[in-house]
Amino acid sequence: MKKISLLLIVSLMFTVFSLTGCKDKKNKIVVAEVTHSVFYAPQYVAQALGYFQDEGIEVEIITTAGADKTMAAVLSKEAHIGLMGPEATVYVYNNNQKDYAINFAQLTQRDGSFIVGRENINNFDISMFEGKEILGGREGGMPAMVLEYALRQAGFTVGRNDSTKDVNVRTDVAFDAMAGAFTSGQGDFVSLFDPTATTVEQSGEGYIVTSLGELSGIVPYTVYSTLKSYLNKNEDKIEKFTKAIYKAQIWVHNHTASEISEVIKPYFTSIKDDDLVTVVQRYKNADVWALNPVFNKEGYQKLLDILEMAGQLENEVPFEILVNNKYAEKSIG
Repeated sequence: MKKISLLLIVSLMFTVFSLTGCKDKKNKIVVAEVTHSVFYAPQYVAQALGYFQDEGIEVEIITTAGADKTMAAVLSKEAHIGLMGPEATVYVYNNNQKDYAINFAQLTQRDGSFIVGRENINNFDISMFEGKEILGGREGGMPAMVLEYALRQAGFTVGRNDSTKDVNVRTDVAFDAMAGAFTSGQGDFVSLFDPTATTVEQSGEGYIVTSLGELSGIVPYTVYSTLKSYLNKNEDKIEKFTKAIYKAQIWVHNHTASEISEVIKPYFTSIKDDDLVTVVQRYKNADVWALNPVFNKEGYQKLLDILEMAGQLENEVPFEILVNNKYAEKSIG
């Protein structure tokens, strides 16, 4: 836990963001997303279909690779809202941050990464991880922790950069460098979000063998968070933002992969249309998108369980401190 807190502080102090910063425009909201992925389709739907505009707000989305950098953008006020794993809010609170971040809307309900292997395995089973090395992501981040959680639930002993255990999960490769590390020969498997996973597969350098979301089950994987001070001063904007996201969640659940792909393709111009449909369908099949933005107490407790199992929970933080469902509940009526 101390390592993660230190990482956040260092990130905040020394990370140079290629951002313009939060402008003082009255209805402008800058959202920092942890990665740019089809995994966040409802967010792009809200933007493409004008749901934010309908609510009278202007949303700018920037990408800050990794939850540590996304939280740093929020803490430094480079962004008003962060889209990231809620574990970051626990770390910040336990680091005695006075103006800590509060989770106010949930976007995804499962892990959105896919396991990519070196061989095409049609009937993958989790037992096939035994004796293997997986590039899992940054220590203390949701991708690595959920992977470890799924492996331990399956009965494996898990090593973190330790090949003496049943499965070795590598956490020494940066989040945005994992695909490159895998294609250069590191690891037997790698955990990647789409469209990166599909890009690796199309290059012939790997094969998608399973969805981690299916292996790990329901978990509050990605949520919107904002500083307590910003929330207190901008309740109206947070409410409008949450309402727009909920409208997009409903739209996504009621439309086909082809229809969703058509709407979000301006945000994924490097992917061929047919491939984008395939990616969206994978996420629909994995049931990754939350039906509404409410972050429930059961999900929060599972988050704490995952943190504790990963050795990253210094102190349990009450649900009522880090989660505010007022705007989500108001959105759904």
